[in-house]
Amino acid sequence: MNEPGFKHVAEADFSREENRKAMQEAIDKVRSQLGRHYPLFIGDQEVDTAEKLHSENPADFTETVGTTAKADVAEADRAVEAARRAYEDWSRRSAEQRADFLFRAADILERDRFEHAAWQVFEVGKVWREADADVCESIDYLRYYAHEMIRLGKPRVTEPLPGEINEYLYRPRGVAAIIAPWNFPLAILLGMTTGAVVTGNCAIMKPSGQSIIVAAKLMNVLREAGLPPGVVNYLPGPGGKIGRHLVTHPGVNLIAFTGSREVGLWINRAAAETPREQRGIKRVIAELGGKNAAIIDDGADLDEAVAGTVASAFGFGGQKCSACSRVIVLEDVYDLFLERLVEATRSLKVASPLDPGTQMGPVVDKAAKETIEGYIEKGRSEAREALAIDVAELQKKGHYVGPVIFAEVSPEATVAQEEIFGPVLSIIRVKDFDEALRVANGTSYALTGGLFSRSPGNIERVKREMEVGNLYINRKITGAIVQRQPFGGYKMSGIGSKAGGPDYLVQFMIPCTRTENILRHGFAPVEAVEE
Repeated sequence: MNEPGFKHVAEADFSREENRKAMQEAIDKVRSQLGRHYPLFIGDQEVDTAEKLHSENPADFTETVGTTAKADVAEADRAVEAARRAYEDWSRRSAEQRADFLFRAADILERDRFEHAAWQVFEVGKVWREADADVCESIDYLRYYAHEMIRLGKPRVTEPLPGEINEYLYRPRGVAAIIAPWNFPLAILLGMTTGAVVTGNCAIMKPSGQSIIVAAKLMNVLREAGLPPGVVNYLPGPGGKIGRHLVTHPGVNLIAFTGSREVGLWINRAAAETPREQRGIKRVIAELGGKNAAIIDDGADLDEAVAGTVASAFGFGGQKCSACSRVIVLEDVYDLFLERLVEATRSLKVASPLDPGTQMGPVVDKAAKETIEGYIEKGRSEAREALAIDVAELQKKGHYVGPVIFAEVSPEATVAQEEIFGPVLSIIRVKDFDEALRVANGTSYALTGGLFSRSPGNIERVKREMEVGNLYINRKITGAIVQRQPFGGYKMSGIGSKAGGPDYLVQFMIPCTRTENILRHGFAPVEAVEE
């Protein structure tokens, strides 16, 4: 058991030579392992299939990161059965026993943190700092959820009463289907999976097709930690087939999903169907994205506002559900803010993520690139293009899209309403703070948002009136830290409690009440009870 009390893992400072050296060594080690094949893992067996999934380096589409077996419906059914078999034993273990596996996994992940970060550099194009932060968040999830389960695992007396014990406690739901995205390929997959597992459920881990190798490495960590067979099953496969099958499978009790609004809403509808052979109603936990805004007040510190906007909009190429894609600027400072924002963005280094100085790498694949470019073309017909960084040379080798800033954007424009998931930023001019709040709240999403202001009155108004799950004032609107800033939104941004927060694990469990009359009417002898 780890020492009491949760503590964050510090992100690496790559200005220090020893950290740069350690990361470079990890990159060299991972490069020597590129192209390897990874089987499925179901129950206690590695399972191979005739068909393979291929993972491509988005910064160099001639390079294969690795391959995995490709699960089909038969393997999905086998994984559900393996999870159901493991559930009887796993669900009856104490909270402390289950938490201990997470503590062990955290120690293993921390031991090899730069290697896991390096896999993200190759597989999803994260720059060094972003990749390391993803691994740190993963370690934090493991330790935080372990401590939380120990807290929640103790039945609590609801009301003292002579002659009777009344307790409130939690029990697991059963088998969880974990359907994860590629943009936080370790942290989100691990957070949802271990949230299910530490609460006593067994899980089927279906990663995104763009991050199957990072997921295979996570499965290795869980195996090394000694997780019993069947508690977690690794099942890469096509989402349209395997994901759908798991969602509708009568043996699945819970679905945890992070991804697009369209898919999430379909999951919610499909999970509501209850075939005759299904026992119980499925629980859905879903994080569905955002169209996040930062308001720039006319009294804002523009140095702070520009730096925070650039980091929020273009970190990981805007491929975060928390990314800033709209900036709402009061007209008195609009022109000056825009001018300074354009120059700050122009200075970003867009290059290979293998370079430690790179600030923005590629987008994840060809389909993402083409989708983003479609939105850019739409933006050119709706607004004025204030900046578009040319990445034509980089595109000869990888899936690159340079940062784009649109000015004089209408709040109703497509680029101001639809989630783009790329480095495209809309700057909207407003007359006053009332209009700024109306525009900020004028989408169907409510995930993250922010304000740059030195006005106490406006700061208080934003706290009361801005419709977001995570509100940030005078800082960037990305980079939520486990426990410190539990993450998640509402409206069309998701269903469920905030990841990395005190309510998150509760949704993986069923609350129960237990009442026992303890007035002594005599007890059977111990021997008789044992028989």
